[in-house]
Amino acid sequence: MDNFAPQYTLHYNGDLRTTMTHLGSGSEVITDAPLDNHGKGAAFSPTDLTSAALASCMMTMVGIKARDLGVEIVGMEARVEKTMGSGPRRIVRIAVELVLNVPEADERARQVLERTARTCPVAHSLHPDIDQAVCLVWA
Repeated sequence: MDNFAPQYTLHYNGDLRTTMTHLGSGSEVITDAPLDNHGKGAAFSPTDLTSAALASCMMTMVGIKARDLGVEIVGMEARVEKTMGSGPRRIVRIAVELVLNVPEADERARQVLERTARTCPVAHSLHPDIDQAVCLVWA
């Protein structure tokens, strides 16, 4: 692989666990297989991370766009529900409830922020068969 420049490394710890290391910061994330797939469910599973990444990406992009619009985010939280399917085992639905507290946002700014959340890079990267059920709630 020409010009291969890894950004993170992974190590299999045994017993269906991995440790991922972000090379730029040294941050680590441990994964575990879920209870319904032979694991202990003691940490995020790889599919949990995929689902959480959607919400995290939405929040990051909203933060960037809010800064561009000159509106302050007083608070933002997300709740995520992942639904698995079989044949093959895969994510079939990711439901995200994104709660935004942006008091300065007028209707136009709200529309821009909503569109930004729904079109984040992770949303565009997920397979189109995955139902992305996104609900934005304005606090």
